[in-house]
Amino acid sequence: MAITVTTRQLFIDGEWKAPILNKRIPIINPSTENIIGDIPAATKEDVDLAVDAAKRALSRNKGRDWSTASGSITEKKNEIGKLESIDCGKPLEEALADLDDVIACFEYYAGLAEGLDAKQKAPVSLPMDTFKSHVLKEPIGVVALITPWNYPLLMATWKVAPALAAGCAAILKPSELASVTCLELGEICREVGLPPGVLNIVTGLGHEAGASLASHPDVDKIAFTGSSATGSRIMTSAAQLIKPVSLELGGKSPIVVFEDVDLDKVAEWTIFGCFFTNGQICSATSRLIVHESIAKEFVNKLVKWAENIKISDPLEEGCRLGPIVSEAQYKKVLNFIATAKSEGATILTGGRRPEHLQKGYFVEPTIVTDVTTSMQIWREEVFGPVLSVKTFSTEEEAIDLANDTHYGLGSAVMSNDLERCERVSKALQAGIVWINCAQPSFIQAPWGGIKRSGFGRELGEWGLDNYLSVKQVTTYISGEQWGWYQTPSKL
Repeated sequence: MAITVTTRQLFIDGEWKAPILNKRIPIINPSTENIIGDIPAATKEDVDLAVDAAKRALSRNKGRDWSTASGSITEKKNEIGKLESIDCGKPLEEALADLDDVIACFEYYAGLAEGLDAKQKAPVSLPMDTFKSHVLKEPIGVVALITPWNYPLLMATWKVAPALAAGCAAILKPSELASVTCLELGEICREVGLPPGVLNIVTGLGHEAGASLASHPDVDKIAFTGSSATGSRIMTSAAQLIKPVSLELGGKSPIVVFEDVDLDKVAEWTIFGCFFTNGQICSATSRLIVHESIAKEFVNKLVKWAENIKISDPLEEGCRLGPIVSEAQYKKVLNFIATAKSEGATILTGGRRPEHLQKGYFVEPTIVTDVTTSMQIWREEVFGPVLSVKTFSTEEEAIDLANDTHYGLGSAVMSNDLERCERVSKALQAGIVWINCAQPSFIQAPWGGIKRSGFGRELGEWGLDNYLSVKQVTTYISGEQWGWYQTPSKL
């Protein structure tokens, strides 16, 4: 039976509205390459309506009713999980786990929202007893939330939940490659009674809908997750209006494996760190830096682990690797692998379409050795299931290799020597360091990068701060004249 997706419109001011120019974008199931529906393609005219609705919502009740959304998501978890799988190619079990995180994220920020009022008027210690000072935290205003396709609903929730918890009104613009579950969030907003305009959802192409949001004079803040190139364009656009931005961008994260580890235990973490979510994670630990004394044995184990991964339609039970999200991205990944081979690297395993899958954008998990630091495969983000390998002999050399990158999102160090782990974690230039694991993410802990991986932090209390403006309020409490100027004569 052919799978189809319910056609949605744009979600603006609490209602479903057709795009003004009636433009639409086909939805392609990456597992079958079949068109299974379409989404609206918003243009500047639609963005203007969404921003206007958000502006009006700010002057009304902020609507904390959004916190009940987690219940509606729970009820629809299986349905939404399947939509996520057929839209972006994520294995169903992963999609369902993501939805557990979506639910937990809404509940977490609902708690922070309730606690925000209690933290208002936090006193500031001053050196003069004639003054009292306190701080107010206020919503930034209308925020644009532009999100990627690899974790469609989860990455949207990472932004939507804290933005609404802060009291902002938001316009969510998901990636045109995977918007289906984000549009379902609009229906959930209607069901839970979210006030009109508090959250608006506009789908469309980046150069039309996304660019219009980034440059809109009534958008007070932009939060973006995606490629470094797009992040740079958003910064340029926002700079014209001195508009604040927070960016979570690309990565080329290292995983450093020392000689004293349990090889099988670390092999699984290494495979997970690079091949989870079909290798399409900005924090993927895709540069393996392994001690030369264990390199051969360890890489051989990696090959066995990689070749044992079940590659299939993501709805199949036990699937652990689904397709790349789109034809363009699929060709890009294969081109990376071909270029590595032409530059002299060795494709130890993978690097092609699985023989049992004749349709869909599938790429076998790929391990590349004989890599030099000047090769494209080592320096640039592939965003696919490709692991590159280099060896090291000393701790200093490992750190230098790990930090020799324009990026700085994730990193991992594997060793049974915890003192060494602490030394290396301090030396690694990244916003996130994992010790003896790779890729765990917790709502309570900050997430974000340095260098070309962006700036600002999501999740935890840091995620809420993204959408709050800090105001100083200072009062002169003395009954005495200030006394800086000579008092004028009363004659």
